[in-house]
Amino acid sequence: MNEQEIFDIENNLMANVYAKKPLVLVKGKGTIVWDIQGKKYLDFTSSYGVAALGHSHPKIVEAINEQASNLISCHSGFYNPKRAELLQKLVHLTPKGLNKIFLSNSGAESVECAIKLARKFSGKTEIIAFMGAYHGKTMGALSATWDKKYRKPFEPLVPDIKHVPPDNLDKLQKAITENTAAVLIEPIRGEGGVRVPSKGFLQDVREICDKNKLLLILDEVQTSFGRTGKLFAFEHWKITPDILCLAKPFAGGLPIGITVAKDHIMSSLKIGEHTSTFSGGPVVCAAASAAITALQEEMLVENAAINGKYFVTKLEELKNKYKIIKEVRGLGLMLAIELRKDVAKIIQKGSDKGLLILNAGRNVLRFLPPLVVTKDQIDQAIAVIDSILGEEQNG
Repeated sequence: MNEQEIFDIENNLMANVYAKKPLVLVKGKGTIVWDIQGKKYLDFTSSYGVAALGHSHPKIVEAINEQASNLISCHSGFYNPKRAELLQKLVHLTPKGLNKIFLSNSGAESVECAIKLARKFSGKTEIIAFMGAYHGKTMGALSATWDKKYRKPFEPLVPDIKHVPPDNLDKLQKAITENTAAVLIEPIRGEGGVRVPSKGFLQDVREICDKNKLLLILDEVQTSFGRTGKLFAFEHWKITPDILCLAKPFAGGLPIGITVAKDHIMSSLKIGEHTSTFSGGPVVCAAASAAITALQEEMLVENAAINGKYFVTKLEELKNKYKIIKEVRGLGLMLAIELRKDVAKIIQKGSDKGLLILNAGRNVLRFLPPLVVTKDQIDQAIAVIDSILGEEQNG
């Protein structure tokens, strides 16, 4: 098929729910992807954070091929060695006490499990989330997501999920009632603009949860796996959640959701109350185990911290150069620049010049490069952004 045929087939046959870009991507290696015409791009999206190890990492490819030749499907009603291996590796990563795991297929599913788990364990129904939050688009996760453009078409949503302003402890305190089960929060709001919480806020939220006997659910679907320069973002604030939601990069590019909780919390779910046909499939588990090994052996968390600081320095230099940049923010390799204008044309110009970047709202450019990114590749990206901002400011 040629490029136009692919455009036509997807546009005619696929649900029209994605803001699609006119690119047909056919190959990826590390931080580089190629389109059907053979043009290469620096991918600073990591496929929305999924390809944290880069595209087609050799360890992932090997693990998938080896497992696929042995056994592709194994329902969690049976036991499987690759699933057992992954569970052990995950528990070795998470803080002491977070040692019971439910495997699913996406970040939204991970959050769905957390919401159901909090209600089942506590016997209460209220979940407090935050304005600006994004937790997914399944009904429970959508109910905790803030943006009304996602919520309104599907109302009424799951009841008893309320939102309070971020960085506002007084509003959080006032929202708590005798029927509150949990507080659900992203350590850094990703889709909401890559916004880092104010100093001490997450520690205070943890303290409020403890004082009121509430569960603290951290949605680290985008912020974990070394993305912020720590294995988990909550390590920056030295807190530990009661329930932890993971997904995106953990299976090296394959679909996965992971909900981790303290044993006595997760054990409130009884047999049959929350399951998934594809939970813990052996190919995905093999890929995830290989991904964790690669992350550790290649010291990619450390790379994210080091190169993230370098990237921030370069973005700050652009801020000093261009008045249209309002703010640089983020941690590690989860970074953004807020502009004083819409970013849609800038993203398109970046693509034209061989750089793929994301938005995080109307006026925010979001950068999620693979953790294997080099300083030279960051310099290449900065050069492209520099040229585009020069055109925008002078135009």
